[in-house]
Amino acid sequence: MSQHPVGATPDRATANSAAPGADAALRDAPSDKVPALRVTDLRKTYGNGVEALKGVSLDVAEGDFFALLGPNGAGKSTLIGIVSSLVNLTSGSVEIFGTDITRRRSDAMRLIGLVPQELNFNLFEKPLDILVNYAGFYGVPRKVALERAEVELKRAHLWSKAQMTSRTLSGGMKRRLMIARAMMTRPRLLILDEPTAGVDIEIRRGMWDSLQEINASGTTIILTTHYLEEAENLCRNLAIIDHGSIIASGPMRSLLAELDVQGFVLDTDGALPATLPVIEGATLRARDAHTLDIDMPREMDLNHIFVALDAAGIKVRSMRTKSNRLEELFVRMTARPEQSA
Repeated sequence: MSQHPVGATPDRATANSAAPGADAALRDAPSDKVPALRVTDLRKTYGNGVEALKGVSLDVAEGDFFALLGPNGAGKSTLIGIVSSLVNLTSGSVEIFGTDITRRRSDAMRLIGLVPQELNFNLFEKPLDILVNYAGFYGVPRKVALERAEVELKRAHLWSKAQMTSRTLSGGMKRRLMIARAMMTRPRLLILDEPTAGVDIEIRRGMWDSLQEINASGTTIILTTHYLEEAENLCRNLAIIDHGSIIASGPMRSLLAELDVQGFVLDTDGALPATLPVIEGATLRARDAHTLDIDMPREMDLNHIFVALDAAGIKVRSMRTKSNRLEELFVRMTARPEQSA
């Protein structure tokens, strides 16, 4: 059974078909530098009394690659659901490039491409048909849709699979197909909800390249992910949501700079001793017989570490910075009382 895209209803599809190219007109209209997304005092209380969002306010600039992070149950899914018009808000407002989603829902949704975490296309359709039919819901003429589908399937490295049944695709291919489908309407804002969940690291990094290409072409991207390395590598700005409130937001570099510790991984010549030296203020852990983890205060002189290691007979062959700084920041900000007790 085929799936209707977000915001596409029969009436709307008919209206779009009657005005082919309307999506391009909306996309190319001057933005006057309004944010790609503006959320103001957004609140959501479900019927069972659960207050999922407690006055969230957030701006995402046009052209940004933005990470929305938070633990399970923090309010991410509700926020994304409201922005993509799948969940009704209780109060507050959401604007997509200045278009209010409540007053002008159809116009706002035509500016958005959504890649949900769950696969929601017909597994018995061919990738080419999935893309062309999706574009048709938004009034894209078939000739244009076929041209776009070729472009997007090639970008997703799926052109050779265009005429195969989608159920035969690997998990990573299906994920890439979801992104290709979302790009068929040439959205100005692309929302990705856990786009690389369940795929291996090689496929994940290939998808990173595709997303960076999409962003470089001018599409604003909002990413939710539990792979914090992914967010740190891709995103320039971020917000962390917890218990329905934004607890931190700003440029990635600025937030990471607030960490008062820094971490290094040292590769050593020769095996590490059974007992590691004690260095006041620093934490040393052996990853294996030849790899040492060090966490140390930012103000500590690294030479002090090397002198202590040398005195203990540990010779350092190479050093690299840990890549889990965002994870450290995230854990500190979202730690539950029972976790820190």
